[in-house]
Amino acid sequence: MPHASNRELPLRKLGPLEVRAPGLGCMGMSEFYDPKSQDDAESIRVIHRFLDEGGDFLDTADMYGSGRNEVLVGKAIADRRDRVVLATKFGNVRGPNGEFLGVRGDAAYVKECCDASLKRLGVDHIDLYYQHRVDTQVPIEETVGAMAELVAAGKVRYLGLSEAATETIKRAAAVHKIAALQTEFSLWSRGPEVEILPTIRALGIGFVAYSPLGRGFLTGQFKSPDDFAPDDYRRNAPRFQGDNFRKNLELVKAVEEMAGSKGCTPSQLALAWVMAQGDDIVPIPGTKRIQYLDDNLGAAGVTLTAEELKRVDELLPPGAASGDRYHAQAMQAVNK
Repeated sequence: MPHASNRELPLRKLGPLEVRAPGLGCMGMSEFYDPKSQDDAESIRVIHRFLDEGGDFLDTADMYGSGRNEVLVGKAIADRRDRVVLATKFGNVRGPNGEFLGVRGDAAYVKECCDASLKRLGVDHIDLYYQHRVDTQVPIEETVGAMAELVAAGKVRYLGLSEAATETIKRAAAVHKIAALQTEFSLWSRGPEVEILPTIRALGIGFVAYSPLGRGFLTGQFKSPDDFAPDDYRRNAPRFQGDNFRKNLELVKAVEEMAGSKGCTPSQLALAWVMAQGDDIVPIPGTKRIQYLDDNLGAAGVTLTAEELKRVDELLPPGAASGDRYHAQAMQAVNK
């Protein structure tokens, strides 16, 4: 029986595409965050609850769980495809044992990946198809040209880029309309404010903010690196290690205190801040638990005043977080 909801999530525009905000990031349902706690049945319940609560924007990628996440999402939406704006990605190549083999953006690979994703998802089209990381060995014109052919073939409705630099975005947009750029953006990852957001706004491109809760850190639920499972990939991320962890914990305390005085949760405050940065921004917090989903959706009802936004800027100015957002090798693949 569907969950009854009176919630009205706001409509946001990603270029010509309209979606409800926040969306739902599905990555952690199949990999990376505490892998042993994954439960497909519970994840499907979370997706169904999200849709029943008025959400519609689901985000996955072919690399999440080496294809398993697309299969999971496909299973969850099989009987409700018409209620979903479905986004997936290609570009990160993985081997048979899950090892990362680099990035590809050549035309043949683009088309091969799209067909494989359509099959795993069990759908006849993808609403928003992203290049997950930019292949610096292949001209972006070739990659986007191949993606444009997918649009012409009816396999894809709109195109997106992820972690692309400003010049790459401009070159891509000259080949075909780009609906959205997806990049990390949160209270402790404010880099896009400087160049990326002005660039995409000039081009009519929307912004999808991944990890808007700082990979869960801004929720306040982690007080020590030992709170992460041994195989949780956050243990290898600089921001979650040593002195960086301790310094970043001070930032979270500031978020917790402000949320307390506002009468909302730290997660809701962090998401409300992202959503307050513009009507063309859609955060996609990920979760595999209904309680956290409900908390995240509640952010749509939290409005920050100009004074509160100014206070956030004072507490967490750009560059406040200690440590890079990825380990050194992964950092080489972003903003390309």
